[in-house]
Amino acid sequence: MKCAIVQPSYLPWRGYFPMIQKADVFVFYDDVQYDKHGWRNRNRVKTAAGPRWLTVPVAVRGNVVTGLPINEVRIADQRWASKHLSTIRQAYARAPHLDHCMALLEPHLSRPQDKLADLTIALTIAIAEELGLRREFVRSSELELSGDRMQRLAGVLSRVGATHYISGPAAKSYLDEQQLNDVGVSVEYMRYDYREYEQLHPPYEPQVSVIDLLAMEGKRAASLIWE
Repeated sequence: MKCAIVQPSYLPWRGYFPMIQKADVFVFYDDVQYDKHGWRNRNRVKTAAGPRWLTVPVAVRGNVVTGLPINEVRIADQRWASKHLSTIRQAYARAPHLDHCMALLEPHLSRPQDKLADLTIALTIAIAEELGLRREFVRSSELELSGDRMQRLAGVLSRVGATHYISGPAAKSYLDEQQLNDVGVSVEYMRYDYREYEQLHPPYEPQVSVIDLLAMEGKRAASLIWE
């Protein structure tokens, strides 16, 4: 049983989805602390003026999210959604598959959401299914975890019955592989080396939302992710 465990992100980049593709069960790590300047509530799209951030506003105190886990972070208001849809329409007006892309996004961005994780997880699953990925999706907050970083990680893997853990490369700096091997779990690190595809507004920019790829390549997007 292969398992990937990743924090939920807003309209994730291309490299998020190969982890889903490799996994039998994909765990949204939604009960760890929210990182204000990460990818939990924002991502980028390409525009004629360069990459532009799309940011979902979250409720803060004193400009700081007060140590909340991701699954408890609330969306501040609902006015952002129409602005994001408008920005995407303008940025990709010349993209050949824009209409299909908007049909995927609009039902989620037009539906009011209170919690950030509810929005981002639903969107990610919808995009994954559009890419042909129907996997078992689990939220870590449903698993009643405790302990330090490694104990929580081992707890997730144990509860879903994983024997193989798919991790991002950044985890090499802290992951205790031997501890996982001792309980029968092997480890695989992702390699992000994807070939370029045609984008609007050169030069090529890999660090943008998967929406860019979907708008440009449509049904072909999946094959460009797995390659």
